[in-house]
Amino acid sequence: MADQTLDAKGLNCPLPILRAKKALKSLDSNQVLQILATDPGAVKDFEAFCRTTGNTLMKTSQDGDVYEFLIKKT
Repeated sequence: MADQTLDAKGLNCPLPILRAKKALKSLDSNQVLQILATDPGAVKDFEAFCRTTGNTLMKTSQDGDVYEFLIKKT
């Protein structure tokens, strides 16, 4: 489902957001970036990031200590 995966596990704020921003630049509109992170603060960070950038947060889930985010570039 994702066009690209970003492994941000082990990184703390603001690194997951900064790396996601960079990764999204390489994607075309309507492509999906999957981000895997372990920072619990990433949940609120990615919600705010998508609100301010206009990208779509399609999914947020948690499996153990790993959070998964799917963001569609708009």
